[in-house]
Amino acid sequence: QVQLVESGGGLVQPGGSLRLACAASGITFRFAIMGWYRQAPGKQRELVATITFGGITNYPDSVKGRFTISRDNAKNTVYLQMNSLKPEDTAAYYCNAHSGVNDYWGQGTQVTVSS
Repeated sequence: QVQLVESGGGLVQPGGSLRLACAASGITFRFAIMGWYRQAPGKQRELVATITFGGITNYPDSVKGRFTISRDNAKNTVYLQMNSLKPEDTAAYYCNAHSGVNDYWGQGTQVTVSS
């Protein structure tokens, strides 16, 4: 059974930082493309960052230079370091694992950026 368990969300002031983590089990993690997505109320889920098994990363312009995705294959964990957070970053953040032809999702963790 595949499980993706996110942690690290919370309330932070604008300009602050948070680090999300996603622990994976039930998949061959080192071969999976891992990603983070987010969904704000009333909006579609959008890509935040992806990282291949080779460590190639991809970000949309909205987070480029502020967010960094990384992975620890020994711990089956992917991270998202978020710096210079803005109110518009407020959303539920979801971990994604693309393994073979399958996509798996975590339950999400809430990030709220507010003063």
